[in-house]
Amino acid sequence: MAELTTKIGDLSLKNPVLTASGTFGYGVEYADFMDISQLGGIIVKGTTAEPREGNPYPRMAETPSGMLNAVGLQNKGVDYFAREIYPSIKQIDTNIIVNVSGSTIESYVACAERIADLEDIPAIELNISCPNVKQGGMAFGVTCQGAASVVRAVRKAYHKTLIVKLSPNVTDIASIAVAVEDEGADAISLINTLLGMAIDAEKRRPVLSTITGGLSGPCIKPIALRMVWQTFQAVRIPVIGLGGIACWQDAVEFMLAGATAIQTGTYNFIDPTVSLKIIEGVNDYCDRHGFASVSQLTGALDLMDSI
Repeated sequence: MAELTTKIGDLSLKNPVLTASGTFGYGVEYADFMDISQLGGIIVKGTTAEPREGNPYPRMAETPSGMLNAVGLQNKGVDYFAREIYPSIKQIDTNIIVNVSGSTIESYVACAERIADLEDIPAIELNISCPNVKQGGMAFGVTCQGAASVVRAVRKAYHKTLIVKLSPNVTDIASIAVAVEDEGADAISLINTLLGMAIDAEKRRPVLSTITGGLSGPCIKPIALRMVWQTFQAVRIPVIGLGGIACWQDAVEFMLAGATAIQTGTYNFIDPTVSLKIIEGVNDYCDRHGFASVSQLTGALDLMDSI
């Protein structure tokens, strides 16, 4: 068997497979389907300093090879998470990572500070890329200055592993990645959802209450792969790839493009055990191709025939 242990900053993962925020709940929802302790980590649903009701219904729509969502970071706030959720998940034998979002820099910092007090949460994923909120979220993540300002403030207040989740709704992903690296990010995860839209032709109305929403699923994989590859060329910190991963082959492709680890997202709704199948498939791929460690896959894309 290949060595699957993966390092993200000071964070040690038993394998490079994580589950993406918003698609895996708090982990316990999937416990009836699989042994969730086998995962490299679970990134729990988006958490904010104050409770959020989210957007009005309808806020999800199926699309060809994917889905649109406009949930809007519905959650009961970080204090509720610390009081009610954390005690039930802290003993899971894997890395529990909290996806942190906000509408202002101050609210990002407040949420990160509260999470920092939880001993068994070793990392946060700073979400500066959600397209489904009217304030904050993607507004910070689409410029170098905005992204840097949030990361700078959170880095001062949060001293564990800091992963920053980037938006694909930009013209130059690499420059934003460099900006957050310069402000102290330990790793970068990408991509979040692409801004999309669905229309009901018979009713002549948008399907989503918010008109637009975040597009995810296999349809976005080529864009995600391209952005992971571009970002890997530009930064020195680890890149965590996500966007349309549905099988172990997809995961391997992301790692060859430069990802140190990957996240499974939308496909969890189709196959709750897909992440375990990916772990097994990646291990088998390493064995068949002579890779002693999964870390050797990162950036191992052969470009000789393309030059």
